[in-house]
Amino acid sequence: MIKKLFFILFVGVFQLVLSQNTFSDYYKIREQYEDLEENDSNAFPMLQIYISKAKQEKNYEKLVQGYKDGVFFSPLNENKLKYADSIVQAAKKSGDKDLLTTAHIDKGVVYYYHYKKFQLALNEYLEAYKYSKNTKNEYLKYQNLYHIGVVKSYLGYYEDAAELFEKCVVYYRGKSRSNLHPNLIYNNKKGYFNSLHQLLICERNLKNYKKTDSLIQLGLSEIANNPEYELEKAYFMLSKGISQYRNGKYQMALTDLNQSLPPLRKGRDFARLSVDYFYIGKTYSALKNTKESIAYLKKVDSIFQKHQFILPELRENYEILIDHSKKEKDQTRQLYYTSQLLKADSIIAKDFIYLSPKIHKEYDTKTLLDEKDNLQKIGIWGTIIISVLVVWAAGLVILLFRKLRKEKQVKQKYVLLEEKFMIKHEVPEKKAIPIAIPIQMSVPDEKKAGPDERKVGELLKKLETFEQKKDFTQKGLTISKLAAQLGTNSNYLSQVINEHKKGNFNKYLSELRINYITNLLFENKDYLKYSIETLAKECGIASRQNFSDLFYEVNGIRPTDFIKQRKEELNRE
Repeated sequence: MIKKLFFILFVGVFQLVLSQNTFSDYYKIREQYEDLEENDSNAFPMLQIYISKAKQEKNYEKLVQGYKDGVFFSPLNENKLKYADSIVQAAKKSGDKDLLTTAHIDKGVVYYYHYKKFQLALNEYLEAYKYSKNTKNEYLKYQNLYHIGVVKSYLGYYEDAAELFEKCVVYYRGKSRSNLHPNLIYNNKKGYFNSLHQLLICERNLKNYKKTDSLIQLGLSEIANNPEYELEKAYFMLSKGISQYRNGKYQMALTDLNQSLPPLRKGRDFARLSVDYFYIGKTYSALKNTKESIAYLKKVDSIFQKHQFILPELRENYEILIDHSKKEKDQTRQLYYTSQLLKADSIIAKDFIYLSPKIHKEYDTKTLLDEKDNLQKIGIWGTIIISVLVVWAAGLVILLFRKLRKEKQVKQKYVLLEEKFMIKHEVPEKKAIPIAIPIQMSVPDEKKAGPDERKVGELLKKLETFEQKKDFTQKGLTISKLAAQLGTNSNYLSQVINEHKKGNFNKYLSELRINYITNLLFENKDYLKYSIETLAKECGIASRQNFSDLFYEVNGIRPTDFIKQRKEELNRE
């Protein structure tokens, strides 16, 4: 018996030592390159050994770490993206939801930070969010919330983004002050400073300048002169410089803005670097130093040329350069900057769906196109000019005709919808009845009906109650969930809906929801003030686009056109 116990103990100790040696092998390989700086390709000889070992042993956790290192040390963006794809593949093979969360966050960061592809980044963050819902790893949850907030902020949803960043600030601040391993303290402090910086960007765009300045002061006081957070300090110095410029303290602004430049260049954050150059240019302009001002504004253009990316707040950069070219009577540069501004507008309109309509456009698209045409036509024969103008005028006429025809069609569809609405309300006691609710067949007489017919009749009554209580506005309602609520199975419910509701479950549910919200828009003018997103949520539809498409499918008119027509009608009344 004693020999047997000794043998078991010996085997256990041997396995423990073996596992520690295995871990030690990975550690020994990684420690040879992990202290190198980001984008240093010298890491790859040892990194490839690390990845090969993890592949051979099918150690997916280590393989994910190896590919993460590949992203970090790759100098080229296309290689960063390849390694990010490999992280996702390795995480999928592991089946570990925490690894999948990490993988999609890392891929999203590559899209956002290195490519500025916001929609692609957001897709990855939302995928990560799906996997992180039930995780016990709070750091992962807040890491993903932070990145979703960053994308929301860049797209102009500043209030929504600020809420997320405030949550992240509270979480990371608490963790950074707890008794954790120094590496974890470092990661949480990074998260805290970055969340604080993103929050102040939101507050600045919301024009809450007092709060912005207090956040800048807080960030700088807590970072102090800690070299570990050099890039984060640069972000706060940049924000401080912008604040000094706004308050007319131009010399102080130049000091702060120039101090933030080296870390931004080193960190390859070209988006913030372009903001820095822009405000240095504006500050020199305020100091009447035109030569230096134009030199820095041209640097913003160089970054735009290289990366094909521009922030909405930098649009003014080209307006200033165009004005300067006009004063200098440099038509070549004027044409070039006009073309660049048109290109910038197309990128802004594509990537910043929410922000684009709000940007003040001193040089609107029509003016820019006209100026570009005029500049290109200098020196060309008059006959060519006339031909171009004729084509341009013809295009305008066609566009105007199409616009008028569309407005007429929208008006006709609205009138038809209004007539439907009025007919539905011409009933006793003026009760509100949803438009075009699928017609229900009469419930068979229980005395004459067989068992199956009685079953159908009971289910139809339950559906009628479901409609009357407006339970169809539940979010995420599926046929399986509804079947469970009604005490039946989804196959039987689907059959009854198909036979008695003139369509499948999705059509039935869509019509109930759209008819419900259409009634509200007709009956209560307060709903006309709501955003499309709010109206969608009110009737249980998750997506703005899905709501718009379903509204058009049921009513033959887009919700924005409907609301516009309804407001005009109420104003006339």
